[in-house]
Amino acid sequence: MIKIYGMKSCPDCVAVDKQAEGNPQYEVIDIGEHVRYLKEFLRLRDTNAVFDEARREGYAGIPCFVLEDGTVTLNPKEAGLSSTEVAESCRIDGNGC
Repeated sequence: MIKIYGMKSCPDCVAVDKQAEGNPQYEVIDIGEHVRYLKEFLRLRDTNAVFDEARREGYAGIPCFVLEDGTVTLNPKEAGLSSTEVAESCRIDGNGC
């Protein structure tokens, strides 16, 4: 099963979630739903080099995908989904999520 970490308030996450909806291959985890999910995501974000640019540029790094083999990626295509348009509302600088 592929885990998808995101939030309902993130337009890119919503687009990805719609693609995964009803597909048992995916588990969608809303990190804003419970602190335990946020902690799970932060543990990934704080320890994985995939998030280096996200940390450096000051964005969250969602949606995030954990593939069945444990690989962490920010690329929806690597998780078998279509890429999303970057929403201009999420980043602090107004330049996407």
